[in-house]
Amino acid sequence: MEQKLVALSGNEAVAYAFKQARPHVAAAFPITPQTEMMHKYAEFVANGESTTEMILVESEHSAMSAAIGSAAAGARTFTATSSAGFALMWEVVYIAASLRLPICMAMVNRALSGNINIHCDHSDSMGGRDAGWLHLFSENAQESYDNSIMAWRIAEHMDVRLPVMVNYDGFIISHTADALYMLPDDAAWKFIGKYNAAYTLLNPEKPITVGPLDLTDYYFEHKTSQMAAYEKAPAIIQQVSDEFADLTGRRYGFAEEYKLDDAEMVMVLLGSSAGTCKDVIDEYREKGVKVGLLKLRTFRPFPAAYLAKVLGGRKAVCVLDRSASFGGQGGPLFTETRSAMYGQQVPVHGYIYGLGGRDFDLRQAATVIENLKKVAAGGEIADINLLGVRL
Repeated sequence: MEQKLVALSGNEAVAYAFKQARPHVAAAFPITPQTEMMHKYAEFVANGESTTEMILVESEHSAMSAAIGSAAAGARTFTATSSAGFALMWEVVYIAASLRLPICMAMVNRALSGNINIHCDHSDSMGGRDAGWLHLFSENAQESYDNSIMAWRIAEHMDVRLPVMVNYDGFIISHTADALYMLPDDAAWKFIGKYNAAYTLLNPEKPITVGPLDLTDYYFEHKTSQMAAYEKAPAIIQQVSDEFADLTGRRYGFAEEYKLDDAEMVMVLLGSSAGTCKDVIDEYREKGVKVGLLKLRTFRPFPAAYLAKVLGGRKAVCVLDRSASFGGQGGPLFTETRSAMYGQQVPVHGYIYGLGGRDFDLRQAATVIENLKKVAAGGEIADINLLGVRL
């Protein structure tokens, strides 16, 4: 498949991907650093390049509420948000998943207050990790674009029917120009396909009720059906990713395994920081240090069995979280990973880094590897460590 090499910011790349899905409705409210993504999409609509009905609402809570109404009516629907905007959606984020509505959302990761901060960390999306959405993470603009194409196929599959958020790091990816390959519009549309709504509120011949009172008689059963959909999601994510690889040559799964074949020590993380780690891993490989990286793409559903298989037998594993879990035993990714590794004799320690946009640099990545070497040699370090903080 011939593809066009372009230079776009992450926000522009995701806007193009969503346009290629030909959605019927977009519900929009601005918040930094998501705003430019919806600005670009509004430009498509204003120029006649898209027939999407844009609904400009008064808050993020209203944006998700409008998306829910649109999707329940049978329309292909998307929205976007960041940080406090996602937090304001909180009530209706759960409803979108509970109603099994295949809404797609660009989540431009930004720190939550307080104090007020507009820069990147993962505290926003991690706050919604148990809301019933699927979470895809991206390292760069190319992955943000690709995930935003695949998200529709995953969300709308009849075995899934769950909303999907595409996560990409605020300012680091959203506002940085990057080179990426983009599918022709016709090819992207053919891959995504026409939307077939499972049901619609607008068919008087088949009336349905959406969101009724659900007390002790059936609430538990409805939650069980959501859990069952999550169990089917990994197979669909893999299937869609394989078909995308056949089309584009870019292969995705649950994670990227970077120099893992013979790695004795492994770093685990999400998002754009993977690029920094890869550079430092390359330097240590030249010195003969067998270290590798596991960059997760899917955080929900969490690929626990895959993780346990890939990390089993290593001498040391560390997990880097760009989010704190206050009062918990480390960051969200660390606790999930350590749980997945339960019963294996592999030491796992964690790091909190990059909160509020604090730089994650080569020196910090090297510190992590030096600590991995220490643990692999039988030494000990703290279970949870802080990187780049001024104490």
